[in-house]
Amino acid sequence: MLKHFAIVPGDGIGPEVVKVGTDCMEALCEISSFDFDGELFNIGGQRYLETGELLTDQDISDLKKKDAIYFGAIGDPRIKPGILEGGILLKMRAVFDQYINLRPVTSWFPYVPLKREVPFDIHFLRENTEDFYMGLGAKLRKDNGYRAEIGVKRESYDMGFDIKAEPSEDDEYSIEVGLLSRKGVTRFADYAFKYAQARGEDKVTLVDKANVITNNYGMQREIFQQKADEYGMKLDFMFVDAMSMAMIVRPETFGTVAVPNLFGDILTDLGAQLQGGLGMGGSGNINPHGLSMFEPIHGSAPDIAGQGKANPIAAVLAAEMLLDNQGFPEEGRMLHAAVRHCLDTMQVTPDLGGKLRTEEVGKAMVDFILNQKK
Repeated sequence: MLKHFAIVPGDGIGPEVVKVGTDCMEALCEISSFDFDGELFNIGGQRYLETGELLTDQDISDLKKKDAIYFGAIGDPRIKPGILEGGILLKMRAVFDQYINLRPVTSWFPYVPLKREVPFDIHFLRENTEDFYMGLGAKLRKDNGYRAEIGVKRESYDMGFDIKAEPSEDDEYSIEVGLLSRKGVTRFADYAFKYAQARGEDKVTLVDKANVITNNYGMQREIFQQKADEYGMKLDFMFVDAMSMAMIVRPETFGTVAVPNLFGDILTDLGAQLQGGLGMGGSGNINPHGLSMFEPIHGSAPDIAGQGKANPIAAVLAAEMLLDNQGFPEEGRMLHAAVRHCLDTMQVTPDLGGKLRTEEVGKAMVDFILNQKK
């Protein structure tokens, strides 16, 4: 079956690593039943600088016609931090209700920087549309009467806030609302336990900071416990600070880990370092019943863009996740094997101790894939 993918290279090293990923998928088309067409979308920093456009209504309409989105990276030093992230990446996750962010953390030996060589395969499920990543913030000052109206629009609900503060001292204050909905947490918990079951596990680990953020994460714990009872599975609780230490000391003890949005962003970067660096981490922004997007977890790295230094492995692993999501797990395993082959033969970029350029690593992977033809 022909699949229709939106290819969004983005900024910095995004186009370089995405090309390796698409080249590998094109190689798979030559040796398997998988076939795809990829339409390029010019969404990112350069277009914003030229037109002022972020994610437009036309972009959204066109993307909805695709089976999946393959994304590179966004970020441009000429643009204030938060503009591209909020106006493109976070908006895309919200508009398409991609409420699951899947980030595997796998022991890619010999690049694991731990003192003891122990295999691990942690799959982080990060809730992707709520918590403190909703843009629900404001500045409260004397000149605005310490008042603000803020709101959020989501696929599942809209919510507005009319804030009136009465500080005892005149000063400037800032607030950021971390919002969880029972519906949002329930579907997140349901997905987590189903995912763990599919992996052959009997437990989910829930990470939070319920000892200080009691309302949000207290409700989350309650809902996850209900789901654990419903599925007849175990549920472990971990505070995020303890989890960060445990990932270093005993990563092999974790399987499926559910984590709210903010803490998930932080822990999965730590996880990326455990498996060899940010250039080794792929991720999926998943709507189980709609349009999903797959991307490397690294940023746009403008300081090395165009120099052939970018590690394309994260983008290839994101392509593996895309193929698995689209019903081509065997082809996904071929991409995984191509990554393993390049690591084993030291056909890697300088960040992993190799001497190859980005495109040369890509060619090694393509050659490996084509050699699998029966």
